[in-house]
Amino acid sequence: MKPTKTLIYDGSFNGFLTAIFIAFDEKINVADIQKNNQSQNGLFSDTETVFTNVEKAKRVWNGIRNKSHNAISNVYFAFLSETEGVEMMLYTYIQKLMHTKNGKYLDYSDSTVVYIGQLAKKVGREKHRMEAFVQFQLTKDEILFANIEPDFDVLPLMSKHFRYRYADQKWLIYDVKRKYGIFYNLDHVEMVSLNLKDIHHNKTVIAPDQTLWNDYFKSTNVASCINPKLHTQHMPKRNWKYLSEKREAV
Repeated sequence: MKPTKTLIYDGSFNGFLTAIFIAFDEKINVADIQKNNQSQNGLFSDTETVFTNVEKAKRVWNGIRNKSHNAISNVYFAFLSETEGVEMMLYTYIQKLMHTKNGKYLDYSDSTVVYIGQLAKKVGREKHRMEAFVQFQLTKDEILFANIEPDFDVLPLMSKHFRYRYADQKWLIYDVKRKYGIFYNLDHVEMVSLNLKDIHHNKTVIAPDQTLWNDYFKSTNVASCINPKLHTQHMPKRNWKYLSEKREAV
């Protein structure tokens, strides 16, 4: 029996796709696929460190896309869920996909196919929720700035929406949980990292005009029309700390 091997990658999506390429190309009996900062030695498997190769990643991406546009979306969205063990589930999913003549005929009663589809839908819902939830504040540098803390790593999925909506303004959306952001400089979107000690309530970056929004919220908030249960349903309290009009209530 061919020995099993655990593939270690850098945690990026391109790194994961490179690991998939290596697994197929070298016909590896894969025991597991793990991020390099979370790797654990298996008792009965060797390990191999995979170095990200964009060309190899592209070949896997194009191979999946040629099989099914729906599948490539499922793979990317499910990967961004950061669910424990999702790499091996995706590896199995891609194997099943590649063994079909047409990706449309995947067995949708198969537990792996169903699971990846469900994960992708959860990430998609979180993406839309964050897009509706983001509230920008104007910095002294005339940059629209917002903090988010999504359940899944949806920031890469949000850039198209905000680039279209705020095409004429510089903006920065920062994921405080994963410690990186996306910045639009009026030309393109790029990923950035910041060194802010208290990014949740960093008052030094907020322009004085932000008080106008707080005053407007208070003046239009009619006490007799408040429905706390419905309000909390649509905007969970865990998100209030990122809303300027809610900070007094947190």
